[in-house]
Amino acid sequence: MTPLSIAGSIRARLPWSDWARRYVGLVGKAGAAHVLFSADTLNPQHATFLNAAFGSSFDADDTHVGAMLHPGVAAWSAALATAEHVGASGPEVVAAVVAGYETIIRIGLALQPSHFRHGFQSTGTCDVFGTAAAAGRLLFRGRKATARIQSTIGLAGSYPSGVAQFYYSGSSGKRIQAAHSAQCGVAAALLTQQGFGGPADILEGTGGFARAYADGWNPAIIEDGLGARFHLMDVLVKSHAAAARVAAGIDGMIALRQSHDFSGDDIAKMHLGIPKIIEGRLTNPHPVDLQAAQMSLPFCVALAAKIPLPVGGVPSITVADCEAGLCDRSLYEIEERTTIALDDEVEAASNELSTAAKVSVTLRDGRDLSMLVPAPKGSPSRPFTAQEHEARFTQELASRISEKACADIVRMVNDLDSLDPGRLASLLIDR
Repeated sequence: MTPLSIAGSIRARLPWSDWARRYVGLVGKAGAAHVLFSADTLNPQHATFLNAAFGSSFDADDTHVGAMLHPGVAAWSAALATAEHVGASGPEVVAAVVAGYETIIRIGLALQPSHFRHGFQSTGTCDVFGTAAAAGRLLFRGRKATARIQSTIGLAGSYPSGVAQFYYSGSSGKRIQAAHSAQCGVAAALLTQQGFGGPADILEGTGGFARAYADGWNPAIIEDGLGARFHLMDVLVKSHAAAARVAAGIDGMIALRQSHDFSGDDIAKMHLGIPKIIEGRLTNPHPVDLQAAQMSLPFCVALAAKIPLPVGGVPSITVADCEAGLCDRSLYEIEERTTIALDDEVEAASNELSTAAKVSVTLRDGRDLSMLVPAPKGSPSRPFTAQEHEARFTQELASRISEKACADIVRMVNDLDSLDPGRLASLLIDR
């Protein structure tokens, strides 16, 4: 018997060989799913990767503080790409996104804080389960849909990575953690569609995700209030292109400047009161690159002392501000005049929905000013209004797409029955 005939015989007995071939046939070519700001279309897995990478790479994505992750950029990227792949409607997309958010956040909450202490960023580990749920919700219909979605989530448990060393050493790896996790959830759904599947007890099993990735977990969090209590309502929508847990410090400095009319050059010294959760991870001064800058409380607060304050609207730190700040010697000097210490009042004000901060400055004219910010703008307790969301959206996209396209997108999002993934994608093409 020749090697070729042996291989043919084995293939006939191993159906997963054909499952894998069909999967590669799909993801090895283009598809119907759009890429942001481009007329290009890709298969849903790779469109998800690119769009999640675009959405998360400038560090302004939404955050669930307690779960310590960014759910939205993954859930939306996976749902929109899969919806274009199967021709789903707007309401179906929204249902898939909600399923994605809830899956991601509930699993994250169930594992924290020991998951982080194990060295994982939960965006890179937990997002995959949510994008598997979102893509599965759109791909599977009929009597066996529930079982196939469960199998998809089980298969997604083979993918988590998300090692968090970048918090300490830097690197560009963080820029694609959400994208990798998001595309893997879609991959799990596409593989399940071909015939593969994962274990139903992928989370709680003896060799499951919870035991492998955390010292302990609370499974009750996953099912508590499911279908009635929506954790997606608890996400922080960022004002600033920076780590979510430094946002209160930035807001504190901006509020002090608005109330007392000073700038960074007027600061003789500064003190930052912090909670334990950010000590050592987000408190390193003098960042060496853009990612480190966006994750540095002293740098970001010093930067907030220097940026121009707009007349009207919500002041914000942008990626461009952070890039320029890296070259600004005066920020370095403010950081040199800054002390940081744990603060009991800040600790008490911090919770799973927001991280507090206290900003205190002594100005060169002798004034001592202080501001406690229990929660930054965009937190559940301080949400943006619908008008503020629309204004920020239009401001961000005005340089990329036309004013009419911005207005059309706003109208579409405000009327979910009219939300058309393909039409939405066409409006987001560079003018």
